[in-house]
Amino acid sequence: MPRLAVFAVVVCLLAVAAAVVAFMEGSFLGIVWVLLAGLTSNMAWYYVRKDRADKQRRAQQAA
Repeated sequence: MPRLAVFAVVVCLLAVAAAVVAFMEGSFLGIVWVLLAGLTSNMAWYYVRKDRADKQRRAQQAA
């Protein structure tokens, strides 16, 4: 898994934890954390797909 994808997953998990804490305290700031979690999960998925496509492209060029 690419390093940027790992970082994005870590930030996503932290944002989810922060959202849970914020909502349990009755704060609507949790909405921001949920949006950040969504953004970082999309970033992680993008970097994983990009890495797969790059590996496939390199394999086709080598063949």
